[in-house]
Amino acid sequence: MKKILFALLACACASAFTFSAHAQTWPDKPVRLIVPWPPGGITDVIARAIGQRLSETLGQQFIIDNRAGAGGTVGAAVVAKSPADGYTLLVNDMGGHSSAPSLYSKLPYDAIKDFAPVMMVAGSPMVLIANPVHNVRSLPQLIELAKSKPGSLNYASSGSGAITHLGMVRVMRMTNIDMAHVPFKGSVPATSSVIAGETAVAFSTVPAAVPQAKAGRLHLLAISFPKRSAQLPEVPTIAETVGEFDLGLYSGLWAPAGTPRAIISRLYSEFNAAMEQAKIKEVLAANSAEVSRMTTAQFGEYVAHEISVWGEIIRAAGIKID
Repeated sequence: MKKILFALLACACASAFTFSAHAQTWPDKPVRLIVPWPPGGITDVIARAIGQRLSETLGQQFIIDNRAGAGGTVGAAVVAKSPADGYTLLVNDMGGHSSAPSLYSKLPYDAIKDFAPVMMVAGSPMVLIANPVHNVRSLPQLIELAKSKPGSLNYASSGSGAITHLGMVRVMRMTNIDMAHVPFKGSVPATSSVIAGETAVAFSTVPAAVPQAKAGRLHLLAISFPKRSAQLPEVPTIAETVGEFDLGLYSGLWAPAGTPRAIISRLYSEFNAAMEQAKIKEVLAANSAEVSRMTTAQFGEYVAHEISVWGEIIRAAGIKID
């Protein structure tokens, strides 16, 4: 019995030493950052900026691999099935990662069990916009108008099941209003439809909405983050009207499940250090994004919470992609 216990202990110590040594030499070859969306989105832009910085500081290439398709699930599946060695990572939108388990009945991975959460990288708020013809300048005014015309107002989204769609569903549930959904292929055409008067309201990114609002083509009704935006301090939050509400373009970092803790810690440290650099801060500021200060443990808890919250909303609304 003692021999067996000694052998098991020796094996465990050898494994721990191997993982520690592996973390110390990581990275000794190129690292793939899989972004499961087309180039140009905020998650892609942030990943590219950080990847370039890490390539410079760590002496290995951090390659951005855009694997778009099926609401981010194509790229996520690649990471879920990759070796747990720190060389294939997922940089994904929290909204897409959290809603996929409820939107897709045949998801090829488990959004919790198949991934090791590393960190929340950054988050950018969205702003609820309205066409001026409707003469609403705040969320309470929109609620009043929608209740006076049940089902007659419409809202644009960047696609069925997208965060801009689910976010509006959440607002409608919390305020007991009903509006018709008009999905578009992307946030740009969705915002353009509100400007053109084809739709009444939508969630838009701050950089896209602010110039149009200054030109008088849009009204900014509310910010989706729990606190007001430093860029738009005069625009109230949705939470100020409906209570607890947090919605944004959050970008997170995951590794395949089973990745050694030493490598997870190294990733967390290196990504945080990169985001303190002036060039990265400029990229974040240009996209109205803020650095997250969550620990790895807090991020893991947040992921589980968001999957539960969005699952409830999606099931209650009867939304399915497949």
